[in-house]
Amino acid sequence: MKIKITGKELKITEAINDYVEKKLDRIDKYFEDAEAEVTLRTEKTEQIAEIYVTANGEKYRAVTEDKDMYASIDKDIDILEGQIRKTKTKKEKMMREGSLKTMEVNDTKHAEVENEIIKTSYYDIKPMHPEDAVLKLQEKPTHNFLAFINVETGKVNVVHKLKDGKNYGLVEPEE
Repeated sequence: MKIKITGKELKITEAINDYVEKKLDRIDKYFEDAEAEVTLRTEKTEQIAEIYVTANGEKYRAVTEDKDMYASIDKDIDILEGQIRKTKTKKEKMMREGSLKTMEVNDTKHAEVENEIIKTSYYDIKPMHPEDAVLKLQEKPTHNFLAFINVETGKVNVVHKLKDGKNYGLVEPEE
């Protein structure tokens, strides 16, 4: 890792330099080639550490202040490590999801699936009158049907939207 340490109104001692390099090893383990710009300064009684890390086209930044410069550096490293882990996790998740989507698209091009159950949906079936089921279905414009237990018969029924978009159908089991 390439490290540039700058002190504003503060002399960078060998001890601080070594400490920053040692702490940045925690960040370096995440990347093959990274650059860090560290700016250390004092404002009144506060010791401020500002660290920029650039790696793999990504930029990470942390700025903290503390009464102790070493504590401020530690906080920055913790913040940066959290940002890096979060970004890596997001990228890995996107790669996994992306590869699965790609795989599904490729598979459907090569072999059409027929006569197979390819999706299962679960519904909460509640006892109600068919008229109430229609009202419930109207509350959910994206749904095309609603399964329910008919309180009059005690059997599972299904209310569905008809193609005309205005009326509904009722599916009942035979006695």
